[in-house]
Amino acid sequence: MKEVQVLDKRFRVSIPEEKILKSIEQMAQKMNEDFKGKDVIFLGILNGCFLFASDLFKCIDLECQITFLKLASYQGTSSTGNVKRLIGINEDIENKTVVILEDIIDTGNTLESILKQLKGYEPAEIKVATLLYKPDAYVKDIKIDYIGIEIPDEFILGYGLDYDGYGRNLRDIYTIIE
Repeated sequence: MKEVQVLDKRFRVSIPEEKILKSIEQMAQKMNEDFKGKDVIFLGILNGCFLFASDLFKCIDLECQITFLKLASYQGTSSTGNVKRLIGINEDIENKTVVILEDIIDTGNTLESILKQLKGYEPAEIKVATLLYKPDAYVKDIKIDYIGIEIPDEFILGYGLDYDGYGRNLRDIYTIIE
């Protein structure tokens, strides 16, 4: 099994790139059906979702827009529990279908903060899509409309996810080795 060292931690491959891309293609096919004829704007949550958003957007066959919002809630290998709004929305999302693109949803704290902020812009509807979902860590009652891959409640990196800013460029997703 392939392992990598990132800073002071070791990680092993848990989800190969091929499985990630196949999951994204399936999600995009469903979105292409669900959003046909709607005015859609995809809202990627930076930094982690940039690879997911890019690969998903390449598979979307709709007339649509994409933009990004930057929030932060992690420090090291654990969530701080505090979500900060760092970069806001510049596009008009009123009466549009907004699709939030998250790299990972674990507790749901970040998602809850995003939804509170977005409702004030009066979109027609808000949908949530995540590449990775940790059902054992999720503590909110917010519907997640599109889930790529369910994973255990372990710290991971790669494919956009990081450990203190490093490891985002890895093609596969890796799980920490304790």
